[in-house]
Amino acid sequence: MPGGPRGLQNRCWFGFVRARAGSIPVLSATLQFQIFDFKFQISMRANKTIKLTSLASCAGCASKLNQAALRKILPNFSTRRDKRVLVDSETGDDAGVFRIDRENALVQTVDFFMPIVDDPYAYGQIAATNALSDVFAMGGRPLTALNIVGFPADLVPPAVVSTILRGGAKKAAEAGCAVVGGHTIRNPEPIYGLAVTGMVKLRHLVTNARAKPNDILILTKPLGTGIVTTAIKRGACPPSLARKAIALMTKINSAGATLAEAGLVNAATDVTGFGLMGHLASMCRASSVSALIDPAAVPAIDDEILRLIEHGCVPGGTKDNLKLTGVTVDWGRTKQTLRTLLCDAQTSGGLLLSVAEKTFARVIKTLKADRTICAQAIGRITRPRERFICMKA
Repeated sequence: MPGGPRGLQNRCWFGFVRARAGSIPVLSATLQFQIFDFKFQISMRANKTIKLTSLASCAGCASKLNQAALRKILPNFSTRRDKRVLVDSETGDDAGVFRIDRENALVQTVDFFMPIVDDPYAYGQIAATNALSDVFAMGGRPLTALNIVGFPADLVPPAVVSTILRGGAKKAAEAGCAVVGGHTIRNPEPIYGLAVTGMVKLRHLVTNARAKPNDILILTKPLGTGIVTTAIKRGACPPSLARKAIALMTKINSAGATLAEAGLVNAATDVTGFGLMGHLASMCRASSVSALIDPAAVPAIDDEILRLIEHGCVPGGTKDNLKLTGVTVDWGRTKQTLRTLLCDAQTSGGLLLSVAEKTFARVIKTLKADRTICAQAIGRITRPRERFICMKA
């Protein structure tokens, strides 16, 4: 399979199991998330009358406009070229980057969405973690954040909004980021997120535009959060699976900055609303390369994810992502359930790292030290092909 040196291809911790032939690595039933601190039971008891997901038409990052729509909108968005702007929307990267002197640059991003879970504290944590991840994916570290808040005041009491903000503040503090204010509006559907400003040394800046042929692709979180959150909204998600997904979505991707500061990655992006295939296609497009993926090596949160897919529990954003792969992915004989998983619209997903084989072992060691959920080699970067992404037979 594509991957690193023998014995290093399948590296997942905290209960992940290695892939069997034709299977997907999953989280084991004995997984214990010691990294998990979202106070689920306490918050649910305090706010048990509010079902936040019932107030939202879309869940999490699945509410994004799809990539096809953005490609129609952004070319008409004229920006004044400024030599200090190092990264803008042109390459579809995770954040904008603005040089402020010879050594440093600001990293700026904004991310918000409707409720993805019913627990207010967990919702706040997930939304904040998701926004902070963009800065880490660029090799930076968050400095300050502003809350973005919109709620139907007649349906969501102030105590619930306060709980959401506390969840977000908890994660911001964990990342060393100060929440310095924000803005609130009345809105028919609840929304919450952060506008984040970070800092990065120019020599540590990582973008999605520097992947090189023969690089190994590593994924740091399993897929399936879009499927799980859709099941939560429909009342069809087992509680244990919901807890696993929430734990994953509240794990901060700080390893991105650690790896960048050590000069260990060529390119990176975080996997969110456009799914693994969408974000990888953006990396390939920006880097003028292609990728070869082993679908059986891509980790899923749990075997239950595939059952939910087979029963039609698939968010609209995932369906949009899958349609768009018609011109970017050569699926070969990949099963439909796997195609759906690889296109699933993630919220607060993991990092997708493009690393040289010579640094692979050090990257794995760093990710393990950071207690990253997993570090799964899923394929390699290749020279340009007819499609951006091909599946290993």
